[in-house]
Amino acid sequence: MEHGWAPYTWLAYFCFFFLDPIFSHASLKQWLFTALGTVIFLVLYFSAFWIKSKFLALLDLALMMLTGMAFAPFNSGASTFFVFTAALIPFVVETEIGAVRCLSTLLICAALETWLLHLSGWFLFYAGGLSVVVGGSNIYFAQRNRMFKKLRMANEEIEHLAKVAERERIARDLHDILGHTLSVIILKSELAKKLVDRDPERAKAEIAEVEQTSREALAEVRNTIRGYRAFSLDTEIKQATAALETAGVQVCSESSPVRLSAAQESVLVMVVREAVTNVVRHAKARNCSLRLVPRNGSCRLEIADDGLGGFQVEGNGLRGMRERIEALGGTLVRDTHSGTHLTIEFPLTPSASAGSTS
Repeated sequence: MEHGWAPYTWLAYFCFFFLDPIFSHASLKQWLFTALGTVIFLVLYFSAFWIKSKFLALLDLALMMLTGMAFAPFNSGASTFFVFTAALIPFVVETEIGAVRCLSTLLICAALETWLLHLSGWFLFYAGGLSVVVGGSNIYFAQRNRMFKKLRMANEEIEHLAKVAERERIARDLHDILGHTLSVIILKSELAKKLVDRDPERAKAEIAEVEQTSREALAEVRNTIRGYRAFSLDTEIKQATAALETAGVQVCSESSPVRLSAAQESVLVMVVREAVTNVVRHAKARNCSLRLVPRNGSCRLEIADDGLGGFQVEGNGLRGMRERIEALGGTLVRDTHSGTHLTIEFPLTPSASAGSTS
């Protein structure tokens, strides 16, 4: 049970155990007997908060009630043992029905002891009646505490999942951004190296483009980490075409106007980027085609090259592409029998914002 500092303040109610010895001017022996009861109570009371096992906690409360029954014939204030036991039962027993059963048992024990030992009716009133009232009200608070605990755990789990999702998003975006950009930088650097002797001016132009591409990549990385990248499919297709042509690949681009939401456009941008990066890095292709068209309420993107094809095992890049497309309710089909042919299709939402493609 988790109650913070409250259990220490609740101990104030235990003072009723000392009223009988005070008003009856008890002897030293009676006070020692009262002190023994106090020590036993304190041990059992704090154990109820420290014990993790539900069975042992119930056993602890049972011993607390039995201690009260043992002291009741000599000290009417022992009814406080029953009250504390009843107050703690709802926090130990998980279900409301179980708590009611335990409180009923406590009431029966108090009534039987009062009847068998001919104790005062006030003892039954406090040990039985007051205990049931206190225990019954605590059932509500105990269940509310459990509900809040479950809610807190659910919120913590949601927060954890959100952090994991954000880390995965950043990892996918960085993989796609840096993979594409570094491939372009490598291609342009190699081209500049070849041109530095026979065409210095063009080599300088390529180096300048490398510098500009590096700066743009740095800005994209920063924006990706912040989570507010501005995606443009038109711009991405143009950059993809330029990257392929720099790598010596002939490009055939075909697209029709498609109404895309911002989320859909951002996914297509990253898919085009990753696919073109794979063509530049691994395909060794001579030709590549990009085709984007609307089809029966869906958006269809096809990217095909005549390169070496690839392994059937998906790498991180392709896995990230598939996860993005499936998040839109779409599919990604990969055919590597003759080159590589990617077919991406997902439904267009009615609320998709208007967008155009080149």
